Amino acid sequence: MTETDRSYGLLSETSGIGETRDPRLQRNLPVFEGFRWLRAGWRDLWTSPMPSLAYGVGVFLLSVAFIWTLVAFGRDYILLPALGGFLIVAPFLAVGLYEKSRAIEEGRRVTLANMLRIRPAAGAHIFFAGLLIMLLVLLWNRAAVLIWALFFGVTAFPGLDNILGLLFGTAYGWTMVLVGSAIGGLFAAFAFAISVFSVPMMLDRKIDAPTAMGVSMKLVWNNLVPMIAWGAMVMVLFALCVATGLLGMIVIFPLLGHATWHAYRAIAVTEA
Repeated sequence: MTETDRSYGLLSETSGIGETRDPRLQRNLPVFEGFRWLRAGWRDLWTSPMPSLAYGVGVFLLSVAFIWTLVAFGRDYILLPALGGFLIVAPFLAVGLYEKSRAIEEGRRVTLANMLRIRPAAGAHIFFAGLLIMLLVLLWNRAAVLIWALFFGVTAFPGLDNILGLLFGTAYGWTMVLVGSAIGGLFAAFAFAISVFSVPMMLDRKIDAPTAMGVSMKLVWNNLVPMIAWGAMVMVLFALCVATGLLGMIVIFPLLGHATWHAYRAIAVTEA
């Protein structure tokens, strides 16, 4: 039995759902399969749209409040890595959107209250996974501060008004951007691999957090090219949110949340 078969077999055993399809069927999806997931997510978004849009408004307000807190308390120097960290924790923030997509699949009534009062099949394991991801975000923020110190010493943060000129107008700035992007990319890739499928999986199945994260990483590896393309789509849409002062998050965040559920359904193990 291969490592992949053992991972999927463990998933089947812990979820109590009986037999599963051959995991080889989940390999080598089309490169731009993500567009199909976005179409399915768009359909779910506009099926009883008010709960999804209200969810998006909530995430938008939460994000604005977080950024205001950073600036008000003089922590604006971690704003850029914090925006990157948002992409890491986003799968957990979207768990209510997964619940709506699952309710649509099962023909159940969709309400905002049901999206907020979710009961993950994995129980407290989903919160344990969230704790691990938050620790990863904190580690990335500390790494970002360390990178700044390595290039600019103990000089004070110049403020949001001057940071772009410092980063892109000096040789040290360009080098720090390249090094920081490379290191941040490693953090983001690892976090993406362990969370993109593990969170909806723990909502859907009775499975512990380490197993769900391991299976998520295996699923990403088995479909590496389409998942890289999917990650690029997510980055482009998130950049659009930032470009609109986060207002685009009201629609884009629910869209990505619903689409991620369909990605999970397309790639993860399903019932026979």
